[in-house]
Amino acid sequence: MNAKKTDYDKLMQAQIKELGGKKAKLLLHSCCAPCSSACLERLKDFFEVTVFYYNPNIEEEEYRVRKAEQIRFLQETGWADVLDCDHEAEKFYEIARGLENVPEGGARCIKCYELRLSRTAEEAEKGGYDYFTTTLIISPQKSSAVLNAIGEKLAKDKRAKWLYSDFKKRGGYLRSCELAKEHSLYRQNYCGCEFSHSGSRNFISAEK
Repeated sequence: MNAKKTDYDKLMQAQIKELGGKKAKLLLHSCCAPCSSACLERLKDFFEVTVFYYNPNIEEEEYRVRKAEQIRFLQETGWADVLDCDHEAEKFYEIARGLENVPEGGARCIKCYELRLSRTAEEAEKGGYDYFTTTLIISPQKSSAVLNAIGEKLAKDKRAKWLYSDFKKRGGYLRSCELAKEHSLYRQNYCGCEFSHSGSRNFISAEK
């Protein structure tokens, strides 16, 4: 018999209920404007959200395009502020060394998630945020169990709590596609790193 999967969306709703109607400060790591759109729509009424666009894995030109679109979307909607940071591409290549040929969704990606969320946790703690989480979870190609486990581990011994989530639930991914179309957002067709772009683009299956 298969073990029952954790419903991270319900956990998030329980955390929101605990706020008692008071808005908490949330640092939302974002990989791109389209993925952030439906996440922000779902979160903006419960949190004071700041978007943290930290993606050292993304190739330089692609990085610039996605960052510009992220800023434009936030300016158009007013749904969140943005916390700027450096690209730091060298940090991604450091953790990817020796894993260049691993299929997308494997060990290289796990290390990439850890890199981005670790920096997000640090910034959340430094900035006095109450919670942190990531838009990566909205992707059908990414495991909510893996990402929530990483976030939960990073939040240990920190003031900033991990906000459990599964933004795919309740039609989240479809809504992100709709919002991207409404705002004419650039929507990429690969994760952003050169290994997924130039390779076979095979995916290791993730839960949906």
